[in-house]
Amino acid sequence: MSVKMLYEAKDELVSLLQQLIRFNTTNPPGNETPAAEFLKEVLENEGFKCELLESSPSRGNVITRIKGTNRKPSLLLLSHLDVVAANPDEWSVDPFAGTVKDGFIWGRGALDMKSMTAVEVMIMKLLKRNGVKPKGDIIFAATADEEMGGGAGVEWLVKNHPEKIKADYVINEGGGFAIPVKNRNIYTVQTAEKAIVWIKIRAKGTPGHGSIPGAADNAVLRMAETVRLLGNHRPKIKLVPTVKRNLEELSKGAGFQQRLFGKLLANPLIADKILDMMAKKERALAESIRAMLRTTIAPTIIHGGVKENVIPSRCEAVFDCRILPGQSKETLLAEIKRVLEKVGLEKLEFEILQENTPTESPFDTPLYRTIEKTLREFDPNCRVTPFMMTGGTDSRFLREIGCVCYGFAPMKPDLPLNEFLRMAHGIDERISIENLVFSLSVLYRLVEKFMT
Repeated sequence: MSVKMLYEAKDELVSLLQQLIRFNTTNPPGNETPAAEFLKEVLENEGFKCELLESSPSRGNVITRIKGTNRKPSLLLLSHLDVVAANPDEWSVDPFAGTVKDGFIWGRGALDMKSMTAVEVMIMKLLKRNGVKPKGDIIFAATADEEMGGGAGVEWLVKNHPEKIKADYVINEGGGFAIPVKNRNIYTVQTAEKAIVWIKIRAKGTPGHGSIPGAADNAVLRMAETVRLLGNHRPKIKLVPTVKRNLEELSKGAGFQQRLFGKLLANPLIADKILDMMAKKERALAESIRAMLRTTIAPTIIHGGVKENVIPSRCEAVFDCRILPGQSKETLLAEIKRVLEKVGLEKLEFEILQENTPTESPFDTPLYRTIEKTLREFDPNCRVTPFMMTGGTDSRFLREIGCVCYGFAPMKPDLPLNEFLRMAHGIDERISIENLVFSLSVLYRLVEKFMT
């Protein structure tokens, strides 16, 4: 197939995404099995043999593959079927109707990430229709539970059926969007992600009557100081390889932002001052980069007190911490305790609620270089940069068993970056039909080029 935009597949692709959006797979509870059964039928009608594996009732994962002529390299096209909640009262359209309006497909999951599921299904169908014979296996997997940690989806598959999804390379969510800089687009490839460490801190005190506050030891005041100290704390900056390369790419050129990135690279110690300047014009970009440079600690939940006139003896708060590749929960907890020494550690208790491992894939690989070459076939003036997600994806489970994972759902910038970054879990989530076709065209060409 020649290098071109696959407009002839547009209607089929749009219809597939609309149908996927209409399955309400809000997680919790997920209920991904009906959507997985739908995809199984779609693929089997094309001649594929599919497996539907449920980790528990209604938590379905669908898998199929095109067998390669030899064993290497193998490639997994991965996506998840579940979505986060959407309040219909906040949306301008029904979030589960798959509405087409103003050149966009609207609905929960349009970006995160049923559009990529639809694209990857179409890639498998087109490969079979065109008689493509890959060198290694091309695996397709649409899974459950990513939005709640992956325990019923990829994590379960890795533990129970690793042979069904393990591949040398994985293409998943988390990157591919383009950052417009001057007269060119810089496309992101997610090669790393931070990890969750959710910590609950309990402050202890002595109860008393609210009318005589000095006679008691108020746990709420102790927690208020704890929240203030941790909320204002900025851990030491660390440039992991992905972020260093990302900043190098963003610094190329003679514009104002490029000069700022160059200064940041030259002296990371003044990064916050530089990003404060950048945030005046591009807050979303500046704050995203700031979160890539260090561990972050964000208070998200607080509970304390039992009655209006009782000084509370207990107060607790939850902190959403995100650590960088190469860091651990132990070093994080030690740093938090150092910050809180003046509060009185004997009056504080610490509990790890949830944790996972930060991961990073190399970007000096044949697949990464093929991504660069393929994108330039469609957007000749573009550049490509590795990118670290401050959130997480299912890629972490596969990186831990030796897979090289890239987040890459290519999209041109047809909405302001600030608005685009807010939409994945936000109101009026949508993807343009033009970008849906672009994503299919680039990814089909990439898979065809890399695997044959």
